[in-house]
Amino acid sequence: MSTGSQKRPRGRRVAFELPPGRWAALLANLKRGGVVLRLALCLATALALWAITRGWNPPRGFRPDRIPSRDVVVRTYFEQPDDEALQEAQREARRLAIAVYDHNAAALLQLQAELLNDLSRLIAAEEFTAVDQSLWRDFSPPLAEGTPKPTADEQQEQYGRFRSAVTAEGAQEKLKQTLDEVFAAPINQGILDGLPTEHDANTERLDVRPLGSTDFELTVAVGDVLIDSVANGLQRSLTQKLPSIDVADRVFAWLRPRLPVTLRLNMRETRSRQDQAAAEAKADPKRFEPGVKLADAGQPLGEPELELFELEFQQELAARTLDQRARRSMAVLGMYAALFTVGGFFAYRLEPDLVRQLPRLVTVLVTILATTACVLVTHGYHTQAEVIPLLLFGMTIAVAAGQETALLLSAAITLVSVVAVGGDLGDAVVLLAATTGAILVLDSVRNRSKLLVVGSVAAVVAFLTSIGVQTLMGQPLVPTVRLALTLALWSVIAGSLMTVLLPLVERVFGVQTDLSLLELGDPSHPLLQELIRRAPGTYNHSITVASLAEAAAEAIGGRSLLVRVGAYFHDIGKMLKPGYFIENQGQGGNRHDTLAPAMSTLVIIAHVKDGADLARQRKLPECIIDFIQQHHGTTLVEYFYRQETVKRDADPDAAEVDESSFRYPGPKPQSKEAGVLMLADAVESASRVLVEPTPARIENLVEEISQKRLADGQFDECGLTLEEVRKIGDSLIKSLTAVYHGRVKYPDQETA
Repeated sequence: MSTGSQKRPRGRRVAFELPPGRWAALLANLKRGGVVLRLALCLATALALWAITRGWNPPRGFRPDRIPSRDVVVRTYFEQPDDEALQEAQREARRLAIAVYDHNAAALLQLQAELLNDLSRLIAAEEFTAVDQSLWRDFSPPLAEGTPKPTADEQQEQYGRFRSAVTAEGAQEKLKQTLDEVFAAPINQGILDGLPTEHDANTERLDVRPLGSTDFELTVAVGDVLIDSVANGLQRSLTQKLPSIDVADRVFAWLRPRLPVTLRLNMRETRSRQDQAAAEAKADPKRFEPGVKLADAGQPLGEPELELFELEFQQELAARTLDQRARRSMAVLGMYAALFTVGGFFAYRLEPDLVRQLPRLVTVLVTILATTACVLVTHGYHTQAEVIPLLLFGMTIAVAAGQETALLLSAAITLVSVVAVGGDLGDAVVLLAATTGAILVLDSVRNRSKLLVVGSVAAVVAFLTSIGVQTLMGQPLVPTVRLALTLALWSVIAGSLMTVLLPLVERVFGVQTDLSLLELGDPSHPLLQELIRRAPGTYNHSITVASLAEAAAEAIGGRSLLVRVGAYFHDIGKMLKPGYFIENQGQGGNRHDTLAPAMSTLVIIAHVKDGADLARQRKLPECIIDFIQQHHGTTLVEYFYRQETVKRDADPDAAEVDESSFRYPGPKPQSKEAGVLMLADAVESASRVLVEPTPARIENLVEEISQKRLADGQFDECGLTLEEVRKIGDSLIKSLTAVYHGRVKYPDQETA
């Protein structure tokens, strides 16, 4: 018989696997849907930042608050519109625009008809004595100076010659034809007495438009339509075309004083033409070749220099090639990816919930985009005003996620902002110093003036840092001090704005500052008042637990105020069935005496769910609801579990006792503050049954409960270390010893 060892079948061998390496673990995480979603959100945010900051183009290379240390010369050829030359060209265009005049030709036609009518009346008399003398005087040319008036016989003779010439065969038809020809030009062009004072257009030509017409226009020379010129033309034409000079002179003598002015300036149409001409006017721009000096060294930049810098910058942007834009885009996106990688990694280490909770992550990413957009807007609005959104961002993240995370993300967003606005290392140092000063002071917000103090501290830091940096950069003292004061003013304004925005920040990020916790922990809160009325014993228990837990939280550096307010509300669920809890029972019997242990356990455990439901109905913050749900964790309701175990031992046929049925539903404490409250609640309840609560007995009680909770794994998920558990225990011992301190026994007073 062989006693040697037998070979184990291949199928029964135990398989050992090495833990995955770093890259394998990374690949496994990347395959998880939640991780992929968060990476996609970060990528989308990086692309949005690239679009907001116009990452394909470089920023402006000049700042109005900087005094150049050397002469600034043109790098890229550009042109500047010459405003003075353009204004002169527009004035010239308005001056040369042709004015429009409305022409009333009907007045000349009527004048021609009146002339023929008066001629007919004049020649109708056969003798001079029968002639209307006033009418004859109208047809009499003015006498030359020194010439005597004609006698009656001479006038008789003149009239006879005139009548004979007009009444000769065919003379009247010839006269009428001549008048039609003579009046043709004035009827077509019009007559102008002179240019009106409001005529500020072309003085050599004008456009004639028949009255009431909008289509036909005739351009004429001003000299051709002036009344004296028209009169001279009429006289020449009459002399040339009529057979008798005497008739021509007498017709002109009647006509000259009656010539009407038929042209009137159309102001609206003329102004419209002038405006159009001015709009179409052009002037040669000023040309700046490379090497031309734009600004002198050591001189402040004024509006003219800044305008030239902006024109050169726009020309540089227009000249950029697609390859240059693509290369800069890749560099900017690479920087953003690096910032998101480093920032996300350390944010996960510092504040895991910030990455794990998708709504909080989305809120932070949106805040980053909003801050960057505000930086760009404020930077264009006023010098150094970009410190306002950066300070608001740092204070917001400090309130929502803690100071360490705020410092990390503020450094990243400051770098992005400085690159986006074209700042330098000095700008980054000043902005980051101001933001860091505000974050380091913002450890808690217990009163409304705290944020003003934070803004003031940031102002002092910004002022001193700005002076130091600008001095190292060689900037003059007076502009440096002025810039530093401006930066300090913006910092104070940011603190004031944060005071107003604090409630919104708390609501959006779902956090509670000490200020809101103080308001929530007011004893006049409706839930606490209802707890006093229904379950006064539970209320007194909550007040005592709050005092114990607050001191213990301070011992480990936790949020003591949060623990205190959480302790106020942790047992509000007991007010629905107050008589089932020992602290609210009077001299009567215990209601659990009539219930089975399992049923009593259900009643006791129910106060956790009832309390959470009440808290949600009254809109309590989630951080307070967490205390209600976690202050018992998954601990065992030992009293009723032991009763059930005793009954099981007495009845061999009874089923095994399911321990899970006698445990609270949990979850276990998820924060150090919740772990502190669990210990304080358990210790305070247990200390009430001590017959003589001496310091030694209190110490043993605290040690026993602490070890029991540790052994039960209740602190596995809250991050409490053994050292911190020890500090909590020491604090609870001191507090309970003070509560149950010994008193001097006074002798009984004797009655008088």
